[in-house]
Amino acid sequence: MLFAFAAVLIAGVNLYALAIVVEALLGWPEWVSIVVAGAFVLAYITLGGLSSAIYNEVLQFFVILAALIPLTVLGLKKVGGWDGLTDSLTASHGSDFTTAWGGTGIGSDNPLGANWLTIVLGLGFVLSFGYWTTNFAEVQRALSAKNLSAAQRTPLIAAFPKIFIVFLVMIPGLVAAVLVPKIGTSGSDLQYNDAIPYLMEDLLPNGVLGIAVTGLLAAFMAGMAANISSFNTVFTNDIWGKYVKRDEEDAYYVRFGRLITAVGVLASIGTAFLASSFSNIMSYLQTLFSFFNVPMFVVFIVGMFWKRASMKSGFWGLLAGTTAAMVNYFVLYKQDIIGIPSDQGANFVSAIAGFVAGAVVMFAVSLFTAPKPAEELRGLVYGTSSPGMEEPAGTGDDAWYRSPALLGWGAIVLAAACYIPFSF
Repeated sequence: MLFAFAAVLIAGVNLYALAIVVEALLGWPEWVSIVVAGAFVLAYITLGGLSSAIYNEVLQFFVILAALIPLTVLGLKKVGGWDGLTDSLTASHGSDFTTAWGGTGIGSDNPLGANWLTIVLGLGFVLSFGYWTTNFAEVQRALSAKNLSAAQRTPLIAAFPKIFIVFLVMIPGLVAAVLVPKIGTSGSDLQYNDAIPYLMEDLLPNGVLGIAVTGLLAAFMAGMAANISSFNTVFTNDIWGKYVKRDEEDAYYVRFGRLITAVGVLASIGTAFLASSFSNIMSYLQTLFSFFNVPMFVVFIVGMFWKRASMKSGFWGLLAGTTAAMVNYFVLYKQDIIGIPSDQGANFVSAIAGFVAGAVVMFAVSLFTAPKPAEELRGLVYGTSSPGMEEPAGTGDDAWYRSPALLGWGAIVLAAACYIPFSF
């Protein structure tokens, strides 16, 4: 139930982001943009189901690239290339602004209110690992794979384009910081959410602008579709089908799934307006991740590596993690007790608090509850195996270039090569 609630909240982010673009470039009122986009997503998910969402995501990915690549190139040209960009930002914001770790020493003052420890543990470990392992929009793609080997490769293959997408998002944001020095402050009419729509309107010729608008609309609708289809799956199978209406025919669950999809879209329209109350979309997303994904990650990681973990400990660990993260955010941060100046900096601390609280409670409760029999843990806990999980030879999935280990280490090496030049 907790996951289903989070999926609807996150789906609303995509609707709100879409409304920002349409309002800035086409002049549509925000509420009209939200309702129209929601109707389109509802139509193609209801008619096509999960397969339609996945195929649309693949096609929309290339449209997104067609939008962001020209914007990045023209933005860099506008500010004098990479050297011109870094020189301008250094002059206006200081030398730490263009490095990953500058100004993040413990006790150092920075606008984010975060130090290297909260960044490494809160963002780098807890939030990032939680996204890849408990975000059902990602996990569902692996679950729909044709076999185990393909499922293992799904997130690893997705990691490669994600490494480069960050540049197509980061560089336009930095360009906007040069062209509109006071963006996101009380001295400017533009907020951080307006950066890319502003650059699109300012830099792109009409033909490319049309592609860019289409790309962003496609991106946000794909994100919403992923979360709504995840909400549909979890609510229909794990809640309704397990506790309310058991052992019904498949046709019944298909009909109910379409109904709950409509409910999810309507709820997302409401949560889109909730997202507008935050200073920027990333702050809202990371707040949700610290409340919901992080506690689920605790249960996932402890249960995967510790055979002694029990179902009851997972429940209480999940509850404790969510409570700790919310207390840190709503009480300690919002009441200015911990003195952090930004939502994102507070979210890193919330993530750490949620992870530690969830893990401690899980370990404590597990010691007083009966563990599952070893036979039921085969293939689910690290160090155990289940007969029949190996891929049969001759299927093509045993080829060396399909090895999950090769893809995983390749992604790590590539990420390090892209990251190191910006570290210092």
